[in-house]
Amino acid sequence: MTLEQLRIFLSVAELCHVTRAAERLNLTQSAVSAAIATLERQYDVKLFDRIGRGIVLTEAGQLLIDAGQKVMDEASSARALMLNLSQEPRGALRIWASQTIVSYWLTPRMMTMHRAWPLVDMSLHPGNTQEVAQAVVDGTADVGFIEGGMPSSDLRIRKVGHDELVLVLPRNHPLARKPRLDADDYRSLQWLLREPGSGTRMVMEQHLKSMGLSVGDLRVLLQLPTNEAILGGIRSGNCIAMLSWRSMRLAHKRAFAVRRVTWADKPRRNFSVLTDPRRFRTRAMTAFLDTFAI
Repeated sequence: MTLEQLRIFLSVAELCHVTRAAERLNLTQSAVSAAIATLERQYDVKLFDRIGRGIVLTEAGQLLIDAGQKVMDEASSARALMLNLSQEPRGALRIWASQTIVSYWLTPRMMTMHRAWPLVDMSLHPGNTQEVAQAVVDGTADVGFIEGGMPSSDLRIRKVGHDELVLVLPRNHPLARKPRLDADDYRSLQWLLREPGSGTRMVMEQHLKSMGLSVGDLRVLLQLPTNEAILGGIRSGNCIAMLSWRSMRLAHKRAFAVRRVTWADKPRRNFSVLTDPRRFRTRAMTAFLDTFAI
């Protein structure tokens, strides 16, 4: 059994489709089919049942997934170790980050890293704060960037930036120019919220608590997964939201009134980087994290 055979098997097992697995792996369909057939023949076991034009995993195939993934993870660690022995950072760096960080903060820093160390192959995956933290725990991500706090865990967390939430309203909203808003104003408004688990939502809930409120006290029309979706909703209706001021810097501000909170503690949050101290730190990771020294 070779690592290439395992890599092909795991891709087919994930997609349950030979053609799509071949496209992902940049191989021919016949090469993928041959690798699976060779595995089955070598060990006299059937990994997939062919049902009509599709395939499904057999019990043996299901059992091989966990063992095969562990082998691939160990091989990846060994590869990272060997690459780390060279003088120049190189190899893959898997980065996960929450949405505001991905959209408005992280990319220029990745460009700085690319100019300094062009042999590092960086990939970026968006997710909310909970998803990013879980990716670092699972080893799907080498480093993760989150907004706000994080529940207690074994991950190492370090502040690398900061942000502040602002209220965003339609420009002609009756409360757009009121000097100070209170809890009754909040109850009277129609709200669009980010989804639970996002950094924006966590900080907003802390802000509501400082005003003696909770999400249950608000008239919530929709919970949406992106800042852009919320801005689209504000354009379309008489709604209000709380978003990062960074997201408003690139928005078409003429459509919105943006209010900094002056009637309660400012809803501020840190940007933090997450790493897993149990995992080997490559030169690529060290070089990347060094660009975030504060």
